[in-house]
Amino acid sequence: MKHIFIYNPTAGKNNKGAIKTLQEKMKEYDGKLEYEFYPTAAAGDATAYVKSRCEADPVTPMRFYACGGDGTANEVLHGIVGHENASMTCYPCGSGNDYVKYYGGADRFLDIDALVNAEETPVDIMRVDDRYAINVINFGFDTCVLKTMIKVKNKKIIGGKHAYTTGVVAGLLKGMNNKCTVSVDGERLNNGSLLLCTIANGSYVGGSFCCAPRSKNDDGLLEVCLVRPISRFMFLRLLGPYTNGNHLDDPRFEKIIAYRRGKTVHVEAPKGFAFSLDGEVVEKNDFTVEVIPGGVKFAVPKAPVKEAAFVLLSSAFSPLNTNAHFFFRSNISATVDHPPFAIT
Repeated sequence: MKHIFIYNPTAGKNNKGAIKTLQEKMKEYDGKLEYEFYPTAAAGDATAYVKSRCEADPVTPMRFYACGGDGTANEVLHGIVGHENASMTCYPCGSGNDYVKYYGGADRFLDIDALVNAEETPVDIMRVDDRYAINVINFGFDTCVLKTMIKVKNKKIIGGKHAYTTGVVAGLLKGMNNKCTVSVDGERLNNGSLLLCTIANGSYVGGSFCCAPRSKNDDGLLEVCLVRPISRFMFLRLLGPYTNGNHLDDPRFEKIIAYRRGKTVHVEAPKGFAFSLDGEVVEKNDFTVEVIPGGVKFAVPKAPVKEAAFVLLSSAFSPLNTNAHFFFRSNISATVDHPPFAIT
């Protein structure tokens, strides 16, 4: 198998440091593994390079490592789709690493020995026309924030490290009521407006929000969480549970949240409507999201022994109250094959 590491040489300081560590570590595999590093030159270059490698050699097994964040992972995804000999994984050193949080977080993917020896498993992906996503497609408040961040990122005072704050302010001012209709497998979920909607394969979005706590990325189904328009006061009350993944079980939000599983999601909206596909903003007002079961092979490093112990402890204490769960989650540094909140 060929191991090909894709990275952006112009990324931030933390990213460069992580790549240097990776390159030094991989020298231990000289003569043992066939590997190489490819520095991207511009946006879209990763997809073009990965695709060209797959087309040039459709037989030799190749694993592509997305060394960066969710954007890099999405570019690699677009390159390997449809190529049976290709697989992917993540070396999460970017600013946003939401997809690997499904597996408990970045730490296990930063264990380079575990990563290069990881077993591959088929995972679902999502498709909108000729575009793909592996983690989340979302729109409404989230996309309003993201569009604003992109617009102001290079501006003084409101941009740079303040871009996210500027985006949230914009969302609170003009992203609270978004006009569109969402249907899951033919069932209409709303009456023409919403606060936000996530169509998920993974579990996390926006760096820390557990939008789809019941997600399974290999069940052939999309997880759809739609939040109807609410007041800013109710929005603030929702933030905590939505971050922790408790929003689906909180009776306070029963009437404002619609949560469904399905194979297709159709969205109709006015012209100028935009959605985010693994963090990339796309403008389209009438589109269908469909799941592709087992669309790509994804390499997942084995969990360390202490993580397996955490799973056993959680299972043993499952009949007890949530305080027992909290104790073990707080005192054992763990990542498990599925997010901790999925353990019962």
